[in-house]
Amino acid sequence: MDIIYTLIPIGILFLIGAVTAFIWAIKNGQYDDLDSPAHRILFDDDALTECRKTPTKAPTAKHKDERTT
Repeated sequence: MDIIYTLIPIGILFLIGAVTAFIWAIKNGQYDDLDSPAHRILFDDDALTECRKTPTKAPTAKHKDERTT
């Protein structure tokens, strides 16, 4: 019976954390566009790079095997 006094506050804290994370996700636009990412896989890579708003940077770090000596 004593474990209930521990589990109920832990459950309430977990619920508060989950609701807080959900509200944060909504405020930051995580649920604004749910259809485009699902359809993006159908497009070619060339068309996708033209549609991007910001260009991606090339990776600067190379793997150990790719280094030239």
